[in-house]
Amino acid sequence: MISQRTKCPFRGRRAFAFAPQFAYDIAMDADKSPRNDLQMHPILVAPSVLSSDFSRIADGISLIEQAGGDVVHLDVMDGHFVPNLTFGPKMVRDLRKLTTLPFDAHLMVNQPEKMVGWFADAGADQICFHLEAVVHAHRILQEIHGLGKKAGIAIVPSTPADALREILGYVDVVLVMTVNPGFGGQKLIPECVQKVRNLAEMRKAGGYGFRISVDGGVNRETAHMLKSAGADVLVTGSAFFTADDPAAEVRALRTS
Repeated sequence: MISQRTKCPFRGRRAFAFAPQFAYDIAMDADKSPRNDLQMHPILVAPSVLSSDFSRIADGISLIEQAGGDVVHLDVMDGHFVPNLTFGPKMVRDLRKLTTLPFDAHLMVNQPEKMVGWFADAGADQICFHLEAVVHAHRILQEIHGLGKKAGIAIVPSTPADALREILGYVDVVLVMTVNPGFGGQKLIPECVQKVRNLAEMRKAGGYGFRISVDGGVNRETAHMLKSAGADVLVTGSAFFTADDPAAEVRALRTS
């Protein structure tokens, strides 16, 4: 299980401090000062269990650990915000027993404010919801931080990066969907890469410390382009779980 968390009040740009074994926290706390280069943080690879065999999902978690994945990405879909259904907090609670890797719950749901408490209680370390699904994004970010979790916000391909400008000081991560959410195995939409560049520029200009995560069509062919644009969390699904050597895939995503 996850070890102790350091409780601290919500403080805008500052990330919450978690136990130091987490790659997220080591990278977040290493250097909060702005840099001249776009790449602020070490690259994290976050395999998504959406692409695993759900009848052997424990083996999928074990594979992520053995291959050197940094984060377990949990795609939660409600069949309304996106045209697919996946799993709920019980799945997260059961998986939490299997690993100490950080859990990133990506809520692709309507009314995420009703669910953040469920997934926090289930053991998610970071909770990310969609800007398009809410009116009061700032309030939900405060709620997530108040639960002692890292807070993220996600945007679909049709939402411009500039729509996030007013809340960038309050997030730990921005998740850029580089495919239309709902299903794995899609090809990256090239126009989304410019949004990553835009966010990296806003991060630098504002002196923010948030990470930029990308999800959709991430593989060893697209990773370099995304990292060069400023992404530092690579969510990978099909490319990881169908790879002949998942550990080599993780290494390639980090170093390509």
